[in-house]
Amino acid sequence: MKFCWLFLHKMKKFPFLILSCLLFSWCAFCQPVYNARILSWNVLHYPDPSSTTSDTSQRNPYFREIIQYINPDIFMVTELATANAYLHFLNYVMNASGAGMYSAGTFINGPDTDNAIYYRTNDFQFISNTPIKTALRDISEFKLVHIATGDTIRIYGCHLKASSGPANEAARAAEADSLRKVTNALSGGTDFIVCGDFNIYGDYEQAYIKLMQDNVTDDGNFIDVLNLPGVWNQPAYSLHHTQSTRFTSVGGGAPGGMNDRFDMMHFSNAVMQPGRITYIPNSFTNPGNDGMHYNQSINVMPNTAVPQNIADALYYASDHLPVYADFEFSTPTSVSEFTSEIPAPEIFPVPFSDWIFVKYFSSSGRQISIRLRKITGEIILESVFLITKSGYHPASFNEVRFLNPGIYFLEFISGDYFFRKKILKTQE
Repeated sequence: MKFCWLFLHKMKKFPFLILSCLLFSWCAFCQPVYNARILSWNVLHYPDPSSTTSDTSQRNPYFREIIQYINPDIFMVTELATANAYLHFLNYVMNASGAGMYSAGTFINGPDTDNAIYYRTNDFQFISNTPIKTALRDISEFKLVHIATGDTIRIYGCHLKASSGPANEAARAAEADSLRKVTNALSGGTDFIVCGDFNIYGDYEQAYIKLMQDNVTDDGNFIDVLNLPGVWNQPAYSLHHTQSTRFTSVGGGAPGGMNDRFDMMHFSNAVMQPGRITYIPNSFTNPGNDGMHYNQSINVMPNTAVPQNIADALYYASDHLPVYADFEFSTPTSVSEFTSEIPAPEIFPVPFSDWIFVKYFSSSGRQISIRLRKITGEIILESVFLITKSGYHPASFNEVRFLNPGIYFLEFISGDYFFRKKILKTQE
């Protein structure tokens, strides 16, 4: 790149060579990043079997208005009532403004209502839909590949047992346990999310605790970016509620106004860290909730979060608000001989308390960064070393004695080499 710029002033007669040089430099040093929006929504028993024709003709225009407003790249939908509902929704909602814009993943007709997934045809390729059996409804593992980058994402779509009370809480906990058995078995660093209608009332529920439980022995836990303590159906959390959009019942939906946080989206450790697929901070959104409609219908004027026509569409389409988040999909860098031949760093003691010692291999002339991150992604310690001699090199970190007990990530970065290990900090 430096060579190109040194000779630019001498190459005015050779614009093609200048352009070629700049393009080569850009290709060599810049990696494309693509953004994608993932949407989740409980569409309220679609279509209503008691009045299928009138229901879809009345609600479809509202669904179309919301989909065009949010403009998702992937849409995971829950509470489809019939086996052909997913194709009806694809044809008359998702592709209403252009045939072929969206495709539908394989549909599995399980017990009770079902999940489905739609994706932008030009950007994603569907791989599989694998049901996770529970006592009531299947949890769906949808696997898709981002075409431009080759990145694979797993999206777990769920609709957990509804209603309050010990028996229903226990049922939700069993469903969450079934999901964790699957995610615990995935390789460390796998990109996955879970979304849907959780019907959970607060962070005290065992279902929520099971989903968030971060074990040293696996990488199957989820991270809640909102991290709201206590009971959620209270005015202090009004900005985060997703049900009900109606104060009085409409079309069989739940009444009562906005007062429950049932619809959520949680992320794996890998998605919360810089990597191939990364959650864009502060992008999680429950559109239509301005925090001013506690125990009210979502379309009571004024709604400062969305235009009035969108608030009305949210009201008439479903008793749940949709939720979405944005993600970066990045092109993987090539793997060099350095990456393929380097042995994994040695880290001890594990777990650690008041110090960490590492021994890593590096070739001469390389710069290596060693970072310690919280599970939320925040870098709390970083050291950079310029290696002058090939071989094994030691480093120790005593600053960790000031950290709170918990799970951390230790990372090693050098050029295209990247290594991450989950480690536990215990009491001194």
